[in-house]
Amino acid sequence: MAYEIPVTQARAELADLINRVVYGGERVVVTRHGKPLVALVSAADLERLESAGAEREAAAEEQVISSVSSLGSLGSAPGEQGRFGLAARHEGPEVR
Repeated sequence: MAYEIPVTQARAELADLINRVVYGGERVVVTRHGKPLVALVSAADLERLESAGAEREAAAEEQVISSVSSLGSLGSAPGEQGRFGLAARHEGPEVR
């Protein structure tokens, strides 16, 4: 659970807040008018958060690639090539 503090108080206690985050392992949320504005986390926490986000992003990208790859090649509907003025047609890879 994060400790919440108003921005005016955080400004006055910044050095103490930094020590609480770095040495106490706390997370501090600075608020303005009761709404979260910023969070203070240790550099180690930030590194963990960023690496977890990168892993989720890579997994999501892999899922999209997998989904698109599973679709295979879709041909044009009958008559669409002439309608759009396409002069060539892909037949797929040659088998030797």
